[in-house]
Amino acid sequence: MLYRPSRRQIIAGMAALGAVAGGRNAFAQAPKRIPIPEGEFVPQPIAIPNFVAGTPGDAEVGVGVAQVITNNLKRSGLFAPIDQAAFIERITNPDNPPTFQSWKQIGAQALVVGRMTRQGDGRLKAEFRLWDVNQQQQLAGQQFQTSPEYWRRIAHIISDQIYERLTSEKGYFDSRVVFVDETGSKERRVKRLALMDQDGANVRYLTKGSDLVLTPRFSPSTQEITYMEFGQGDPRVYLFNVETGQREIVGNFPGMSFSPRFSPDGQRIIMSLQQGGNSNLFVMDLRSKSTTRLTDTPAIDTSPSYSPDGARICFESDRGGKPQIYVMPATGGGAQRISFGEGSYSTPVWSPRGDYIAFTKQGGGQFAIGIMKTDGSGERILTSGFHNEGPTFAPNGRVVMFFREPGGSGGPSLYTVDISGRNELRVPTPGFASDPAWSPLLS
Repeated sequence: MLYRPSRRQIIAGMAALGAVAGGRNAFAQAPKRIPIPEGEFVPQPIAIPNFVAGTPGDAEVGVGVAQVITNNLKRSGLFAPIDQAAFIERITNPDNPPTFQSWKQIGAQALVVGRMTRQGDGRLKAEFRLWDVNQQQQLAGQQFQTSPEYWRRIAHIISDQIYERLTSEKGYFDSRVVFVDETGSKERRVKRLALMDQDGANVRYLTKGSDLVLTPRFSPSTQEITYMEFGQGDPRVYLFNVETGQREIVGNFPGMSFSPRFSPDGQRIIMSLQQGGNSNLFVMDLRSKSTTRLTDTPAIDTSPSYSPDGARICFESDRGGKPQIYVMPATGGGAQRISFGEGSYSTPVWSPRGDYIAFTKQGGGQFAIGIMKTDGSGERILTSGFHNEGPTFAPNGRVVMFFREPGGSGGPSLYTVDISGRNELRVPTPGFASDPAWSPLLS
């Protein structure tokens, strides 16, 4: 069983921490919003000391929480955590206002302080405060209680609150990624379905590797995954409940099925079914199991993805001669081509905030990951290389994850890049990894 408690359960003891004595009004002046990087951009310097241990034995957890927050904010590309070796003041009591001049002197614009305390019932209480150093005011303060084993989850939740307060955008750190874990030689590659936190921690395997798994996708509304499995006979589309570990067959379709993906409400699955030499898009209602055909062309229509409001879908089709991206109503009907650049376009996916469609673009011997507006304008290549593929958006739409094949005898790895095209980073995984899909923000 893969059960993990909900956010509500692990922070049942959540409470706001008001401004401490000597601190200014917590919301007297809103902090300057960090913009999406365009042109020259300097990340905001932020100081994150180790969280104070409220009880003996919790020092290690305090260090771990501060490190996870540091790594999250640094990887976002919007923040520049200051090396702890530069700190002048040592935080011993996070309830007292810091000596702001000491933090201003080392260039910090924001400061995060906190405490980890073991409660009498064994639970762990986490407290943090976010300070604006220049304005000398508390911007946020919260305390949580949870089981000790979920301290990393608390660190992600705190990271999200810091990110949201300083950028005015939702965070994405308290989320997970499902992907295909690959081991063995290229000729005998074993592919297992795997799940991890967005930073690469807490990897767990959902399938054993006896059958080939492809195209895992998260539900936007629940902690469920849909994916394809090639075992004996026809390929099958499965539903997998991450919390209970239970799985069920959505359908065993004649011929080939491709790229299953959930509707925004999680009640339907849209996919591509091959019939003869072409493939068309179908949608299945998960309650009634009834299937509706959406396209009927002598072409290959595949890789459908819903808009966040469920009104439209984007998909890949070669009806114009080579693979391009089209948009049409979610109920079917006339499709409009939106990609017109050189090369071919594939694997489109709609941003959770509805403003962009990410894609893979092939041309000139390169595979690029890019984004465009939903009408096809504003195309922007984020990264290119020998073989990049499979973009997926973070829950806030600010970051894209994809996988890259290096060629030769190696295997694929996961990467992230900001939608501005900056801050490309490799995501740590135990082995080779491909076909990532980002979860919604955990509830």
